[in-house]
Amino acid sequence: MGDSAVRIGLVLPDVLGTYSDSGNATVLCRRLVWREIPAAVTEIHYGEPVPSSLDLYLLGGGEDEAQSLAADHLRSHPGIQRAAARGAVVFGVCAGLQLLSTGFLTSGGVRHEGLGLLDAETSPGKRRAVGEVLVQAASGLGVEPLTGFENHLGLTALGEGSRPLGRVLAGTGNGDGTDGAVTGRVLATYLHGPVLARNPALADLLLGWVLGAPPAALPLDEVSTLRAERLRAVKGGHRA
Repeated sequence: MGDSAVRIGLVLPDVLGTYSDSGNATVLCRRLVWREIPAAVTEIHYGEPVPSSLDLYLLGGGEDEAQSLAADHLRSHPGIQRAAARGAVVFGVCAGLQLLSTGFLTSGGVRHEGLGLLDAETSPGKRRAVGEVLVQAASGLGVEPLTGFENHLGLTALGEGSRPLGRVLAGTGNGDGTDGAVTGRVLATYLHGPVLARNPALADLLLGWVLGAPPAALPLDEVSTLRAERLRAVKGGHRA
């Protein structure tokens, strides 16, 4: 990308900021700056147009009402859809996953159209999924096992146009033994944490898509220690 800054869009943090997913923008920005790659975060708030010129877009979690507001706003301001069509990277968490999909049904029984960037539909389950999650990422992604926490009621079914991010080893995820969805450079998951702080390899996967090549290794002892602790905790909490 030359000397130009990587432009990261934090989408509707005032609406989709329930579980501190905005921290994913900080993680990506810092991992770039530590490699001496310029980076800039643009916050896109409710009621503002969504630019189609950014390199990477982040959507976080939110409850039904916030998610419905976000869906209406993002359909009427189709910057993300236009950016994805030219190859920009898009990453969603929880409500972000459902918003990027073809549609979702709220707990009140109302279906909302999503952005159609993932081939998936979500409907409410009978029991809320809450707790730590461990996911074995799909082999083609080259990412180590993922940890995070979930807090959602949705059950997500993928169509042929998307593949799962990975297989759930502990927790619920999509509700069918898998978590998340991937189509091209659009990737989403039910994992909070923030998930990119817990899983630096996933952060670098997204950055590699933006940069056109995997970024240089970035060994950070404190990050490795946090990751190891989280892995021990989730494995220990789900022993048979």
